[in-house]
Amino acid sequence: MVKASKSLKLILDGNGCYLGMEKGCFVLKDKDGNVKRFPLFENEIGEVVLKSGNFVSTSALASLGFWGINVVIMTRNGNPVAVLKPLDDDSHVKTRIAQYEALKNGKGLEIAKTIVKARIKSQNLVLEKYGLETHDLEKFKENIEKVNSDSLRKARTRLLGIEGKATDHYYKQIFRLFPESVRVEKRFSWRAYDGINNTFNLAYTLLKYRVFIAILRAHLEPYLGFLHSEQWGKPSLVCDFMELYRYLIEDLVIEFSQNLTQKDFIFKKEWFSSNRLGKRQVLSKDKTKEFTARVYGLWERKVVIPRIRHGKRQTVETLINEEACLLAKYLRNEKQIWIPRMAPIE
Repeated sequence: MVKASKSLKLILDGNGCYLGMEKGCFVLKDKDGNVKRFPLFENEIGEVVLKSGNFVSTSALASLGFWGINVVIMTRNGNPVAVLKPLDDDSHVKTRIAQYEALKNGKGLEIAKTIVKARIKSQNLVLEKYGLETHDLEKFKENIEKVNSDSLRKARTRLLGIEGKATDHYYKQIFRLFPESVRVEKRFSWRAYDGINNTFNLAYTLLKYRVFIAILRAHLEPYLGFLHSEQWGKPSLVCDFMELYRYLIEDLVIEFSQNLTQKDFIFKKEWFSSNRLGKRQVLSKDKTKEFTARVYGLWERKVVIPRIRHGKRQTVETLINEEACLLAKYLRNEKQIWIPRMAPIE
């Protein structure tokens, strides 16, 4: 159970936990029989996380759906696989219409530019923290603003090229910070073989889940992005939005990896294709659990950025949720500009 920003998050983590509904209360029981009750009308429950190996009643699921409380279903290892949404969650059609119209009315291009500028600016925060060579922000901004095209597809190609050049330089810099025994020279994403890249990939997967939830809460279409192209099975708006927060993950990976050795990794066999079995180096079970906890701790970290409605501080998780709502407001013409707020790194 986690409480943050007047929002209660119920997490069924240990095997054998049970979530039920009794007399207007959510009832959480652990495997030892200990019981906690959460009156539905007294606590603002923001999210329920169900992990494989636990149990939940249909009454509780019905109440969660009726009250629009997010339910995330995860594997035992903490990998999110599904989200429960109420049927009326897709009734906010005005937001999605505005999102589709942005592909043609110029807003989509402005959003794509904003995301690239934010990504490069945030990389500089990490580079500055560790005394590395930073980007020339003014030069990159100038090149980004020069991108104009009637075709968003063509503009995307140019913008991704600019972002890719900055990111290549960025990874070359930060990889120097890793212990020599585990250091890598190049960034690989999908199905990387080495442990460091797979640690990044694990963290990005957890970020993807966090962003996906924020996009759904804002009633945006996850599969219709502006910087990343629309492809089957690719939540392109989620990919867009992840760019705003990758730097927080990257800083966390750098810090976590400082004392890692080859003994902290194991080799995992996987099918890379229908006829090819390969081995990937990943964090050991204990280290994976420790690292995952660090990432979840990042979501609960307080940052000095005012909330939309009240308060001068908020958690990183709340910031991500709010930023998705602000993007939706910009798409609906309820805001004149959208400049993502960036959390400082520690």
